[in-house]
Formats: sequence, structure tokens, C-alpha cells
Amino acid sequence: MAQGARRTVGQVATVIVLAVAVAAFLSVAAVRHGYFDLQVYRGALVWWAHGGGELYDYLRPATQYGFTYPPFAALVMLPMAYLSWHGAIAVSVAAGVVTSAVLIWWLLDPVSRRAGWTRWFAFAVALCLVAAFEPMRETINFGQVNTLLLFLVAVDLLRLLPHGSRWAGVGIGLATAIKLTPGIFIVYLLVTRRWRAAVIASGTAAGATVLAAALFPDASREFWTSALWNTGRVGELAFVSNQSLRGVVARLDPQHPSTLAWLVLVAATVALWAWRSRAASSAGDEATGLALTGAVMCLVSPVTWVHHLVWLLPGLLLLVDNGMAAPPRGRRRRALLVAATVGYGFLISRIVWAWENDFTGVDGFLGSNTYVWISLALLAFLPVRHAVPSVRPAGSAGEPAGVAHLDQPDRLSPAGQRHRIGRLLTVR
Repeated sequence: MAQGARRTVGQVATVIVLAVAVAAFLSVAAVRHGYFDLQVYRGALVWWAHGGGELYDYLRPATQYGFTYPPFAALVMLPMAYLSWHGAIAVSVAAGVVTSAVLIWWLLDPVSRRAGWTRWFAFAVALCLVAAFEPMRETINFGQVNTLLLFLVAVDLLRLLPHGSRWAGVGIGLATAIKLTPGIFIVYLLVTRRWRAAVIASGTAAGATVLAAALFPDASREFWTSALWNTGRVGELAFVSNQSLRGVVARLDPQHPSTLAWLVLVAATVALWAWRSRAASSAGDEATGLALTGAVMCLVSPVTWVHHLVWLLPGLLLLVDNGMAAPPRGRRRRALLVAATVGYGFLISRIVWAWENDFTGVDGFLGSNTYVWISLALLAFLPVRHAVPSVRPAGSAGEPAGVAHLDQPDRLSPAGQRHRIGRLLTVR
């Protein structure tokens, strides 16, 4: 058997073994939520479309949970009211899997090519590992919309914005109209001085909101004047699943959480994010800008359930990217790959749930907020990749837009460096 064929057989066998191992892990570790959130969405929409009730009056039987998204989200989800329950599940799972797969491909493909990995093999391994990622499996099991929102934002930052597309900002605007928290990416556009994209994003969000208000005036009035401010509809702030700075403060004193302490932490975190985002934008590194803004969104949002932490996935993938770009056998490579492995290990472990019923003491403070510490570490230490011009033969495929070419001169010999500099000067 030829060497290439043996390698392919080995890779196929590795993927099969990994897939079986992940399936076994999920059979033990994954919690079955019965598509709880999807039941809330669909129940509210059926109640609204067929039962004659008001959208925001609906509560899932025997719970305090109702529809919490803006009316435009209800417009987008309205077809679910005309699907069977199993049809709604199929659409939800398919949307989550497809949007996640595309995002992983965009971020991983340039890494696999730089590292010399077989592209299908790297992609298959990544899909298996992401399936075990707790925020991802929670998103799928709850029937949540997180991956769709992440995909919409990534279309703008990784595909449209680097090409100067006139449509850059539309995805962020739609994500903001569906769920308000992605609006921080409009702030990211402003902080990084992409004025046109910020205007497009703001206009898209406003236009979608006005459209929903024109179609559903009663629901819009109810949301913006009442439902939006009813925090009891989303759950307890001190619940261990709330992995935001607000959750950290609430778990210190569940009865009287300090709003002032939370606001001080938010202000400091936002200042750090603005500084690092400007650095990423100046380097032409939109992927890191996406990762940093996703991390800060999770931190400053009053409520960040574990399934919302799919926004940390780009940061973990970029740690691997930077690690593989570092010199082989160097300390930087080891540090970055260990950091990615440790972060991923914690984020598949359900470790925070060990303190679900008692998060007091030093161990409770550290353990119940584990995912918050990971978010903070990504925000503070995720490397910014400095882009360098590259020359390709005419007609060759480029790397996905928004993923910076890594500046790695230490991988070239002096002659190779002189050759690259000469090519750049020739092009210029």
C-alpha cells in the first residue's frame, strides 16, 4: 500500500475512533434538556399565532420562562408555529450544526494549510471536539440560537468587512435585532473606526425593529415597555449557569448583589476590551477582534448562561492557530497549546456544576466561576496576529478574509527572509 493511502487509512481510523469516544463521552456527560428553550419559543409562537394570546404573556407550563427576545426574533421564528414539534427540532439542530461547521471551517482552514495538515482530517477532528464542547452541546440540547447569531456576526467580520463590502454590518444588525446582546459588535465597529459598517449595522437593526413594530405593534409595545425589563423571566442571577461578571457578584451575596461592584468590573473590562480590539483592528486581525468581542459580551452581559459561551469558541481555535504558528519545540508554542487544551478541558467538564448548590468559600468562588476566568484570560491574553502582505500565483485561492497571515520570520532561514523581502519590494 502506498504511503499516501496508508496515511489516509490511518486518518479515517483516527476520526472513527475519536467520534466513538466523543459519542461515549456525550452519553455520560451530556445533559438532556429536551429542547427546553425550543419548547418555550415554539409554545409562545403557537399561542400567539393560533391561540390568540399575546406573545409575551405566554409562560411555559409550570415554569417562569417565556419568550424573551425582541419581536423581530418572533418574526424570524414564526415558521416554527406551523411546523410539527419534530420538524422544529430538525430545523433547530440542522441550523446549529451547519452554522457551526461553516464557522469552524473559516477559522480552521488557514491553520490546517499553514501547519500542513490534511484539511478534511483537521476539519473532522475539530467537529468531533466541538461536539463535546459544553456550550455547543447545551446550545443544541436546549434548541438555542447562539450559533446562528455567531454565524451572522462572523459573516460580517471574517468575510464582508475585510473586502470593504458595502453590505458589511448587515449580519451584525440582524443579530442585534434578533437578540440585543450582539449589539456590542456595533460598539466594536465604532471603537475600531469602521464608521460605514457601524452605520449599516445600526440601520439594519433599527430597520428590522421598525418592521416588526409595524407588523406587530402590540407585541412591540409590550416588549420595549415591559418584557425587556422583567429580569425574572430569565432566571436567578446567582444561578451557577450564569457565567458573567454579574453572576460572579451575585454569588458573593445572592440576597443583595452589589450593582456598584458589577458596574466597576464592567467598566474595567470594557476598557481592556477597547484597547485590545483597537490593537487587533490595527493589525488587520478581524478574527481576533471577533474572539475578543465575543468574550467581553459574555462577561458584561447581566446573564450569560453556559450555552451562551459558544462565543468563546473562536478564541480557543485562535489559541491553537497561534500555537501552531510559533516555532516548533519553542516555549511559546507549548504555552499556547497548553492554554488551549486546559481551556477546552474545563469547557467540556461541567466543572462549575460541582458548586451548583453551594458556591460559598474560596473553592466556591474559584470553582463556580471557572468559565468566567477563562473568558477573562482570553480577553486579556489572546495574541493579536500581525498581518503581513503575501504573494500568490495568479488565480490561486487566498486565505479566508479576516484571518490574518501570521508574521513568523523565525521559521525562515536568512536567505529565505531576504527572498521574501525582495518579493515584497518587487510587488510594491
